[in-house]
Amino acid sequence: MRRGYLSAMDGSAPLNSLGFAKPARETRVVVAMSGGVDSSVVAAMLAREGYDVVGVTLQLYDHGAALAKAGACCAGRDIRDARRVAEAEGFPHYVLDYESRFREAVMEDFAETYLAGATPIPCVRCNQSVKFRDLLAVAQELGAECLATGHYVRRAEAADGPALLRAADAARDQSYFLFATTREQLGYLRFPLGGLASKAETRALAASYGLAVAEKPDSQDICFVPSGGYAAVIEKLRPGAAEPGEIVHMDGRVLGGHPGIIHYTIGQRRGLGLGGGETGGEPLFVVKLEPETRRVIVGPREALAVRRVALKEVNWIGPGAFSDAPEGGWEAEAKLRSARAPVPCRVVPEGDGAALELLTPEEGVAPGQAAVFYAGERVLGGGWIARG
Repeated sequence: MRRGYLSAMDGSAPLNSLGFAKPARETRVVVAMSGGVDSSVVAAMLAREGYDVVGVTLQLYDHGAALAKAGACCAGRDIRDARRVAEAEGFPHYVLDYESRFREAVMEDFAETYLAGATPIPCVRCNQSVKFRDLLAVAQELGAECLATGHYVRRAEAADGPALLRAADAARDQSYFLFATTREQLGYLRFPLGGLASKAETRALAASYGLAVAEKPDSQDICFVPSGGYAAVIEKLRPGAAEPGEIVHMDGRVLGGHPGIIHYTIGQRRGLGLGGGETGGEPLFVVKLEPETRRVIVGPREALAVRRVALKEVNWIGPGAFSDAPEGGWEAEAKLRSARAPVPCRVVPEGDGAALELLTPEEGVAPGQAAVFYAGERVLGGGWIARG
């Protein structure tokens, strides 16, 4: 992680630690503060380096169910924790009520995606819309040079402009969730924690700064689904939409019933509610969801393997223009789930989207999830997995 002043490439004025040719005290930075240890360390670090820091916390979902869960982000306790850090470090802090925006851009999309038989990633939608669109605009209105966040990714200047890189700590890397970041947004964003070796180093910094959140647990849940019960949230947003249907084998056998396709995802094996008598003892997995017929299609594990994946809403932040792909497509590695290792592939522009051609078959590729492209450490972009 770069600290202090850096020499400019052309020998002109030195660059400060955020890459601006001016002293830190003359550089205003808006820090997105969730109330957790990561963003708190970013804010305290920059304030102590002398930057003109302004902390902003978004109130996204503050209903009683979320407030009762210490592991949920965006709740009242988190707002108070962010405010305490700002007061201790001596910089202004603001809370913006974005509940209606968040509901429209994230929660409604979450419900609609599940009802369409897909598996959404609301954190990507939140970064894509509320945080890196709306909050970024607020930071610009406040006269800030940049918006800093506590994400574990790195940003570097490449020959073709700012590039998004994986975090130094592979275990904390969050680049999968930031694939939708545009080139323009990347030019304005800063990620001071991306170069740290581990989360332990972040907590050590928090302790050295005397931050009360130094030992605060990480958020584990989606902020508006603090107990992990996403089906109940969908039913609340769309009353009566979770209709029961049949569980059907690929060969046409009806094996049982289900309470609604929102309870299932591609690749799921547990919780199907099928006895051994119906399946003949064969391990079965969800291989397809049919929202139109309300059917959950199951089959053997080998039925999950795919070599070609259709993508929509592709965002490209790699070199050149996405449409100018070389013959045969862009060579890359792709992550098809946040916890999976990248696999070799080719990304081929196709109509308004792309086709992802995998060199080896992958299992459990679920519509609604993201496919994120990499070239070594660099994030080339990504897209949403479409229904086949």
